[in-house]
Amino acid sequence: MNIRFGYDIKVSCEQPTPMICLMDVRPECSSNLVSPEQLITTPEIPTRTYIDMFGNVCRRFTAPAGDFSIWADGTIADSGKHDPIHLEAQEVPISDLPDDCLTYLMGSRYCETDKLNQTAWDLFEHATPGWSRVQAICDFVHEHLAFGYENARATRTALEAYEERIGVCRDYAHLAIALCRCMNIPARYVNGHLGDIGVPILDPMDFSAWMEVYLSGQWMTFDPRNNTPRIGRIKVAQGRDAADVPLINSFGPHTLKSFRVWTYDVTDLS
Repeated sequence: MNIRFGYDIKVSCEQPTPMICLMDVRPECSSNLVSPEQLITTPEIPTRTYIDMFGNVCRRFTAPAGDFSIWADGTIADSGKHDPIHLEAQEVPISDLPDDCLTYLMGSRYCETDKLNQTAWDLFEHATPGWSRVQAICDFVHEHLAFGYENARATRTALEAYEERIGVCRDYAHLAIALCRCMNIPARYVNGHLGDIGVPILDPMDFSAWMEVYLSGQWMTFDPRNNTPRIGRIKVAQGRDAADVPLINSFGPHTLKSFRVWTYDVTDLS
């Protein structure tokens, strides 16, 4: 399966404003690109990339004063299979975890493990360890939160999502991540493209958030927002939570003028 993906974002700045964007696909996904990601800025300006501490591609540039747009488009090969399910996957004792997993056990900006620890143990202490416990956490979060774009708030934390019982995909991910970490299961935040391949079209196209959990020696995908295996995830960035992977990090004020994202199957069109 070939999936076309991209975005077209326009902002307006009062003065030249340095920015860092995390919207290029992850380096480990680049080998699957059928056609390289094309990037066009209007007006045309130079950009350059670097790799951050989480292995994400970061694109830095200075947006000029006035209206500025950044457009990108690419095609990537995908297996066409749903997210894998590993019912036999087991939790890894903390003493046996790789060093680089330990950061994903700790609290972070949007995942307050200290404030949710007792809640997590009250809810999931007796759940079957491993895949079943993580799925129980996803089931709980999926049912506990009411989804709605009108509920979006950039500063909402996992605890606030738990208390308010509302949110968008990032809130579902943050709450599930925090609960996993409280149960001593490493979990990290993932941002990327996820189209409506194989499911009814319900929501406007957007970047999506889900999580990866470390079980049986590997990172496995879980999606508490949709809570069902999906086709065609395109991984863009990963980190402790959304604070590590902002789509646009602006070092100065800007106004978002328009935002458009696309992700769709082009296999039969190629």
